[in-house]
Amino acid sequence: MARISDLRVREVINIADGRRLGPIKDIDINLEQGSITSIIMPGPSRLVSFFGREEEVVIPWEKIKKIGMDVILVDLRDIVDLNQDKNTPKNKERLW
Repeated sequence: MARISDLRVREVINIADGRRLGPIKDIDINLEQGSITSIIMPGPSRLVSFFGREEEVVIPWEKIKKIGMDVILVDLRDIVDLNQDKNTPKNKERLW
């Protein structure tokens, strides 16, 4: 069994493209069921906006494939690319 504090120090890696997503920023917990519903990652820009909030990426628990000693593997192959440039059509889906 892992503690939440242990999960937050592990690197998250997308197995779809091998990209390192960084450490977990926060965790959503369903208190009624006593289960984790999602992990929250810092957004790709990692820039703090004028109002002091940065973008976040919510990864549903179902997307977590394996929790290892040092890393957490997630499969984001069907998630829209948050890093897509402004010249890419908005209706085109891309990987994380």
